[in-house]
Amino acid sequence: MIRTFHHEDFAAGPLSELKDRAGHVVSVCLPARDEAATVGAIVAELRASLVDEVGLVDEVLVVDDHSTDATARVAAEAGARVVAVDDVLPELGPGEGKGEALWKSVATAEGDLIVWCDADITDFGPRFVVGLLGPILTWPDVDFVKGFYDRPVDGAAHGGGRVTELVARPAISLLFPHLASVVQPLSGEYAGRRTLLERLPFVQGYGVDLGLLVDITDLEGTGVLAQVDLGTRRHRNRPLDELGPQALAVLQTAMRRAALPVADTAALVRPDSEPVEVRAGERPALVEVPSYRRRSA
Repeated sequence: MIRTFHHEDFAAGPLSELKDRAGHVVSVCLPARDEAATVGAIVAELRASLVDEVGLVDEVLVVDDHSTDATARVAAEAGARVVAVDDVLPELGPGEGKGEALWKSVATAEGDLIVWCDADITDFGPRFVVGLLGPILTWPDVDFVKGFYDRPVDGAAHGGGRVTELVARPAISLLFPHLASVVQPLSGEYAGRRTLLERLPFVQGYGVDLGLLVDITDLEGTGVLAQVDLGTRRHRNRPLDELGPQALAVLQTAMRRAALPVADTAALVRPDSEPVEVRAGERPALVEVPSYRRRSA
């Protein structure tokens, strides 16, 4: 079983003292595409509660993934360092997708401890970051922490979203049963040590969450994982026509990680609309990228 905690097990002040004694630098990264409505409030809360008040967080980083709204401006005005996804390691060519933004955030963030939160949370609070950092700062053998939460929109206690319950959890049960105790494998809130993250490939699209879990346990075993109950989480609820491509991306990643034949590019075919192309490209482990090695040396 994966070690499980509650965010109330940890407090920001004592964690900040642990961080400082160990010499850690903490970056909170928000991958964002068209999240102008919510990203500013999240950044402002992080700056006020965890940067200025207790010094638990050293950097708030927003990686803007080709937004067409005011995401970048709103985030910068709230106090974040904002980078465009294509401006990080540009010599490797452009890319897009959630996993691309996560990979680029590892490459450009200043911290040796990296926390990720989705930028569409409408009830964001310090508990998200405090809860995720708690196990890493308290337990030296914990390298990666996943969050889980109640989802009032879905009406299920600690239940995952529709893609989790209909695709990810069945795939895990069949192909990766050692991960069956992960409550929400596709949650967007998690934290890890740079020394682990830079050794992992990142799926560029929505399969990244499952891919990371499988790759981490293949590399280090389940003993380096922990998960934390973050309470309640409210966010933008996506319609089914947006969730279908996400589900296909998760299925592609599951099949690839299980060494089953699957194309890098697949089409989600619906009888009443045009096919939607889903690509399952990957970025290599950062330690294999020469320009990153020069930066981090």
